Amino acid sequence: MRLERVFAIKFASLYPAYVKKVQSKGRTTAELDLVLRWLTGHTPAGFKKVLASDQDLQTFFAKAPKLNPHVSLVTGVVCGVRVEDVEDPLMKKIRIMDRLVDELAKGRALEKILRKPVA
Repeated sequence: MRLERVFAIKFASLYPAYVKKVQSKGRTTAELDLVLRWLTGHTPAGFKKVLASDQDLQTFFAKAPKLNPHVSLVTGVVCGVRVEDVEDPLMKKIRIMDRLVDELAKGRALEKILRKPVA
């Protein structure tokens, strides 16, 4: 799939797939929302507005209040690609989001998903 097509995916159409994925593994929508808000800096009300909007992924990340400063601590593989090796900045953000959702679905503790630097 070309990058332009990925970037044009509507966040509101992707979100139900994330919900289904995490719920099928016993996690909650509230946990998913917390993880996505941690990544993007959205408030609960702001995140609800995003879900009600028609934003594509490019706009979703461009209008995110503030990408979490600890996002560089997210590493690992998504769809056979190492997140830290993705060169396109927007695609990297999308892969990081996918990685966080995968970790939630796999049962990883929220404290570990919501990374903090080692003191």
